[in-house]
Amino acid sequence: MTAKEYSMAESHGGAKGPAAGAHTEADGGHHGGGFPPFESSTFASQLVSLAIFFVVLYVIVSKLALPRIGGAIEARQNKIEGDLAEAQKLKDQSDAALKAYEGELASARARAQAIGNETRDKLNAQAEAERKALEEQLAAKLAGAEKTIASTRTAAMSNVRGIAADAAGTIVQRLTGVVPDAASVNAAVDASLKG
Repeated sequence: MTAKEYSMAESHGGAKGPAAGAHTEADGGHHGGGFPPFESSTFASQLVSLAIFFVVLYVIVSKLALPRIGGAIEARQNKIEGDLAEAQKLKDQSDAALKAYEGELASARARAQAIGNETRDKLNAQAEAERKALEEQLAAKLAGAEKTIASTRTAAMSNVRGIAADAAGTIVQRLTGVVPDAASVNAAVDASLKG
């Protein structure tokens, strides 16, 4: 402030100097002597305001927030229960499908074993029939071969008798120089062949 402005303020009585400013500060500092929430003279009004605030807060929370939260929790619980029920239903269906699969598998194994047994029995019967037919063919061939051998043996034995009689007659003639009688040579060969 300049000297001129100061003198004008004094002449009009608007400024009281530093004392006026000090008085104003002193008046502002003496309003209750402390922090307003801790002043005992304002406790009742503060408690009423606090009670009104809590009632309003309670109403807002109980009427707006809690139903929404409760609805969300209930919806979540219903969803969880629905999911659990669906999971149990699917588990029951999978158990039923597994039992049906195991039943079909056992049935298929039994059918396969029955088919295998039937096929084995058919093949055994067919092999047995073929074996019998082969044995019959071999028996027929063996009987034919035995007949052929017997006739060949008979023919050979008849030839052997003639060859033996000729050989004996020739041997006797060479050894003795005399031609033997054919009847005596035949009798000697027959006696020799009979054993």
